Amino acid sequence: MNPFSLERKLVVVSGASSGIGRQCAVACAAMGASVALLGRDLERLGRTLASMDPAGGHHLFAADLADEAAVIALARTLGEKCGRVHSLVHCAGVSATLPLRSMTRARIDALFHANVYSALYLTREIARTGSFAAEGGSVLFISSVMGSRGESGKALYSMTKGALLAGARSLACELAPRKIRVNTVSPGAVITPINEALPHIADPEKRRKLEERHPLGLGTPDDVAHACVYLLSDAARWVTGADLVVDGGYSAR
Repeated sequence: MNPFSLERKLVVVSGASSGIGRQCAVACAAMGASVALLGRDLERLGRTLASMDPAGGHHLFAADLADEAAVIALARTLGEKCGRVHSLVHCAGVSATLPLRSMTRARIDALFHANVYSALYLTREIARTGSFAAEGGSVLFISSVMGSRGESGKALYSMTKGALLAGARSLACELAPRKIRVNTVSPGAVITPINEALPHIADPEKRRKLEERHPLGLGTPDDVAHACVYLLSDAARWVTGADLVVDGGYSAR
């Protein structure tokens, strides 16, 4: 018996077309889950699917999760095509480094829609449609160490990630009677195909300084995905309202 197994479970992964979301989908499939991959680009979702264990009978759905009407329709389709959901991993979101003077209403709205509203829409609709399995389930939001730590230029991003931390704790209380657990994972700096060309990663000196702030060095999507598998599995059946920090020691300094 493997308490970390996800066999015979349906896991919904948003933001599955790249980075942490893609690796979460791959890791869940490797542990036996059937995975519903959500993203805005079917072609990129297809590339994720090609790297997954095909045994689970996976599904692809393209939608803009910041669009409330689209999420309502998506949740209905998920129930019709995939059946009961055992876990939801919300990885979709965007990062931003923005000084206070540059925060416009449009930028604030865009980041909150991408990082906060999408998480609430998707969780609400899957719960509302009765799509969660009768024996309960698990919701997992990918937050960030910036949700509980400060850094210049990260105020707006930190607000959105902090909202996920706070919201998850209250949702954990609200959904506990339905045996639905709600947790968060807070990664530190993780190297992904999207950010490896950015100045703070690509420039050797800037990267060295960033690595120095992480005692175990910079992370990979695998590091986060493995933590997610634990929280989704029965090994974490008594864990809810918690934040699992996966940051290579960044927050320990």
